Amino acid sequence: MKAFMNEDFLLTSEASKKLYHEFAENMPIIDYHCHLIPREIAENKQFRNITELFLGGDHYKWRAMAAFGVDDKLIRGDGDDYEKFLAYARTISMAIGNPLYHWTHLELKRVFGIDTPLTEKTAPEIWEKANKLLATEEFRAKRLIEKFNVEVVCTTDDPADSLEYHKAIAKDASFTVKVLPTFRPDKAIKVDFEGFDKYIKTLEGVSGVEIRTPEDVCKALRVRALFFNENGCRVSDHGLDTVPSGEVDMDKVNEAFCLGMKGEKMDRETADSYRTYIMIYLGGLYRELGWAQQYHMNAQRNNNGPMFRKYGPDTGFDSISDELISAKLGKLLGAQEEKGLLPKTILYTLNPNANYVLASTAGNFQTEAGIAGKVQFGSAWWFCDQKDGMFEQMRALSSLGMLSTFVGMLTDSRSFVSYPRHEYFRRILCELVGSWVDNGEYPADWDALKTIIQGVCYYNAKTYFGF
Repeated sequence: MKAFMNEDFLLTSEASKKLYHEFAENMPIIDYHCHLIPREIAENKQFRNITELFLGGDHYKWRAMAAFGVDDKLIRGDGDDYEKFLAYARTISMAIGNPLYHWTHLELKRVFGIDTPLTEKTAPEIWEKANKLLATEEFRAKRLIEKFNVEVVCTTDDPADSLEYHKAIAKDASFTVKVLPTFRPDKAIKVDFEGFDKYIKTLEGVSGVEIRTPEDVCKALRVRALFFNENGCRVSDHGLDTVPSGEVDMDKVNEAFCLGMKGEKMDRETADSYRTYIMIYLGGLYRELGWAQQYHMNAQRNNNGPMFRKYGPDTGFDSISDELISAKLGKLLGAQEEKGLLPKTILYTLNPNANYVLASTAGNFQTEAGIAGKVQFGSAWWFCDQKDGMFEQMRALSSLGMLSTFVGMLTDSRSFVSYPRHEYFRRILCELVGSWVDNGEYPADWDALKTIIQGVCYYNAKTYFGF
């Protein structure tokens, strides 16, 4: 029986151990997509205790606690912080097979140097030790990021954002990590969502562009994208809960905009025409600026109406959508390619059944010499960023594309202690590649293997995004 989470955790062959310990373990981190709050970084937030740090915005952990029957006041509510930590300790000690068990113990080990498994019995001691460290300067927000050898952090930001906190962070000479904005224009695209009209007024105000038509929306987004670019932005992000049709009928584009500005309902075809129009324009803008665009697909959001009304979005009530995306995604990317407007693009699916769909779709658009992996099948995302999900995503990518050009892992997290997930990913990557070497499916060419492993861990992202 192996020791619990020892130095060779998840590594079963000599090849995988060599790949991880010699090539992957100490590589820097580029976290090119996350949901950290820029203000908390700029102000170098000090966390009041381990509950705030571990549970403050981590809906993965909230879902596990809810599944274990924990009272909601100890999850998202106003319960006592110590009681919340005890409730999480009880939950995680029974979470066998859930990736949270591994993540939590990697967080305890790498952040606080705590090797003790978290249980209700060990929780008081861990609470005291962790909180003592959190009271020191070395455990404030910026120092936590530095602890993991992070080079770049890309937050997720609305086009109307002032980026004041990104500017403040850039002025801090004592903090060498680049914290860059990501352009997330969902609110300007979701013409059929409540509040579209109000958002357009906000966009009008910050851009200085009078918005009366869909063309004006594009002009305003351009102004804001140029502002983001000046402040270091190199990537956009789109939450495509439903993928638009890829077809544009200008009559429907204009109709959708007029209905959206009145707050009136419209059919899917009309909304999709507007969404496609804006996204084709944005693709060209991103290409002009040298950015990459990210498409996050197959999320079914806000399923629990009462809890959504009580707590709002991103609080643990989303799930996997089984919407068929292949035809519409192909048309959308094809429409951008037809006009010569397709930028570097990363495709993510929340539904593992679509792994081969995305891997094969990416292969349709690898048409630009000099850009390795221009269209990427992105890392296993959200419900899929666990051991089996990562193996499946990388097997699909390697089977239909080039694993060696993969830009690798991101945290997609709101937590300052999620960086051990990069270690988790790297161990799984090395176990997968090591198994191929061990089985004689790839030679023990350590120079080539070093290039592949370190590329996926770090260098590919650095080159792809131009950081």
